[in-house]
Amino acid sequence: MPSPRSLFLLGFLLCVAALAVAAYFQLIEHLEPCPLCILQRVLIAFLAVIFLLAILHNPRGWGIKVYGLLAGIIALIGAAISARHVWLQNLPADQVPSCGPSLNFMLDNYALTEAIEMVMRGSGECADVLWTFMGLSIPAWTLVAFVGLALMALAQLFRRTNNNDLGYIHYR
Repeated sequence: MPSPRSLFLLGFLLCVAALAVAAYFQLIEHLEPCPLCILQRVLIAFLAVIFLLAILHNPRGWGIKVYGLLAGIIALIGAAISARHVWLQNLPADQVPSCGPSLNFMLDNYALTEAIEMVMRGSGECADVLWTFMGLSIPAWTLVAFVGLALMALAQLFRRTNNNDLGYIHYR
């Protein structure tokens, strides 16, 4: 298995690549993100920060497991949000929720918990499929990325460590 630092670097680079692709779609292709897309971007950025901290800290023993667990939890939350988004995109047309206010409007006019609840309910623009590759929409590819990042991060929990990695001092 590659070193923890290598895996954290890979996770960081994948997050940066995902954010770069999202910026390309928004700024070059002019695909406006819906509230669920923005929430997924925030989680990918947060995940990138966790991976970057793990790279810089270069932990040993339990530190590897803590970073892996934290990154894994964030990635699983992102996967759940992406799965919800994919579900909304696959609803029959008559069951798609109506379009709602923008994320900025929700954050300006509602408490954060209310705004997040409204985002999670989804809206008509969240059900639009604006781009596909190999039959998968952007949220579906984001789901694949979150699941891969979660597996990579959570694999750190099962990494074998020796006593020296845990900080024990051995006397001869």
